[in-house]
Amino acid sequence: MAEDDKNNGDVDALSEEIELWAEKYAKDNGWLLNPDERQLSAVLKGLARNKLKFKEQYCPCRIRSGDPEKDKEIICPCIYHEDEIESEGNCHCRFFFK
Repeated sequence: MAEDDKNNGDVDALSEEIELWAEKYAKDNGWLLNPDERQLSAVLKGLARNKLKFKEQYCPCRIRSGDPEKDKEIICPCIYHEDEIESEGNCHCRFFFK
């Protein structure tokens, strides 16, 4: 198996795990995941790639500083998501919706 195929398989498998977690997290908070399957898939794959590459589930829509202490703020669910969902109806990544 080529390395890219293995990496894509890892991303896909981890994306599925993250989606299960995210569905429960959203439900527990009275939210929904993005109903647009393409957008949802892009966010899930971004989260999975970050988890595999950086060992943390960094929001794919935010830029890491490289400082692990500072970047804790953007581990999904990031510190901003609740305020964004409340004020805008969804988080910046368009992952969680009110």
